[in-house]
Amino acid sequence: MVAFISLLLGLAGFGSWGSQAVEAAQLTKVTYPNNATSKPEMYIYVPDKVVAKPPLVVVIHSCQSSASSYFQNSKIPWKKGSDNKGYITLWPSSPHSGTCWDVSSKRSLSHNGGGDPQAISNMILYAIDKYGADRDRVYVTGGSSGGMMSNVLAATYPELIKAVSLYSGVPAGCFVSSSGGVAQWNNTCSGGQSRASAEAWGNVVRNMYPGYSGPRPKMQIWHGSADSTLAPQNYQETIKQWTNVFGVGQTPTSSVKNFPERNYQTDNYGDMVQGIYATGVGHSVPSNLTASEIWFGL
Repeated sequence: MVAFISLLLGLAGFGSWGSQAVEAAQLTKVTYPNNATSKPEMYIYVPDKVVAKPPLVVVIHSCQSSASSYFQNSKIPWKKGSDNKGYITLWPSSPHSGTCWDVSSKRSLSHNGGGDPQAISNMILYAIDKYGADRDRVYVTGGSSGGMMSNVLAATYPELIKAVSLYSGVPAGCFVSSSGGVAQWNNTCSGGQSRASAEAWGNVVRNMYPGYSGPRPKMQIWHGSADSTLAPQNYQETIKQWTNVFGVGQTPTSSVKNFPERNYQTDNYGDMVQGIYATGVGHSVPSNLTASEIWFGL
């Protein structure tokens, strides 16, 4: 009888533990107020132990992915970071066929143009209001198509974002479509043939939000030397773009070899632009949680 009671108690304990596991933090789809033409879905992850006035990290997926699959990808470490440090992560999910983000149409390359960036800006504002996220600590990261969108968000909604850490993208506006198509591929840009002066690239950013004179997010740009999807020249063009936006030269003010990993080189262009070039690494450079969190001040 004692053994039977012990078994019942054990099963009761197991049931309680199982219930707690179900109630643990999980990625949750959220209905948000969206005044854009584009209708991407919004997912949010609030860790079990969230800090007061939590920072918000927007994590933007690559092509042929989604918010949920990117969240579950073992190479994307932002759930771990959220659990460890108590910040909230926001995961937009592309509404387009092939799930690439629209970084080609005029509506996405314009502030309040109605495209994907406007929808994501609505998500950010909703997360600030609904979950108490710190509006002064909003950060953006993404890889490949998500890296491209990170660049475009920095250009179109600079007032919302404190810092960006983007992996294997292209300059903001590089994928522009001559036909105005949504989520169009641009072979000239992807192949590294879209080249311009630093001032011309800087003007592309400035023209996405004419008249804006406020603060802009500091930019951390990662790329691999063996990238055959988005040619390494895109790294150089992106550095040109953001150094011009911040009015600094294209010669690094400091460089560190084999950092943050072996065969990576980190170049700083003042305090607001950092380039990290990964020799021998293809598409796309794996997310480095530690280095990105340091850039964000997390």
